[in-house]
Amino acid sequence: MKQKLLLLEDDITLSETIVEYFEDEGFEVEQSFDGEEALSYVYETKYDLLLLDVNVPLLNGFELLKQIREKQDKTPAIFITSLNSMDSLEEGFNSGCDDYIKKPFELKELLLRVKTILKREYFNKEEVLKIGTELTFNMTSYELKNGEEKLNLNNKELKLLKLFLLNQNELLDHERIYDYVWDYDEEPSDNSLRTYIKNLRKIIGKERIVSLKKLGYRFIS
Repeated sequence: MKQKLLLLEDDITLSETIVEYFEDEGFEVEQSFDGEEALSYVYETKYDLLLLDVNVPLLNGFELLKQIREKQDKTPAIFITSLNSMDSLEEGFNSGCDDYIKKPFELKELLLRVKTILKREYFNKEEVLKIGTELTFNMTSYELKNGEEKLNLNNKELKLLKLFLLNQNELLDHERIYDYVWDYDEEPSDNSLRTYIKNLRKIIGKERIVSLKKLGYRFIS
């Protein structure tokens, strides 16, 4: 079954471009050109994700999402907007969005953000994942177990494992790994990353994490 997106965008040309791109990628996309229409669609249909422009007629994207969240609807949402101030960014997240992309943007970047959020939603439903026959990893508590035995890894190794599980069979370049595993005020270390990879391989198997020279790593499911 195709994953279904709602796109709220009053720029018809941009809307058609996004719809065509995402349909080519295997999604079903419903278009809306004003906030009130989009709100009625949300009440009538279950979507996997909402793509919401902010400056649209009748009801802006921020207010729209606030009303959706007040109804306890937790459908993930990404704002796509030309607004770029910190106040706008803060208002966007305060209204309940999951991500925020500024115009102009590459369609591929929007696709990656959509896929990342949809994977997260899937794995949140499947909280405990099996890795092989005996290993399990709890995506919420970050507990790695072999049967009933809890295995000890440091925080960054556990974050790295979660990143791999969220992106199985995909190439993760070094920058993406650094952004996820290291905090913003920390200096990433390639040597440390190699150590974390080595420690993970000892537990989950060397063949599971493939190193692609100068490109990054891939976790094989």
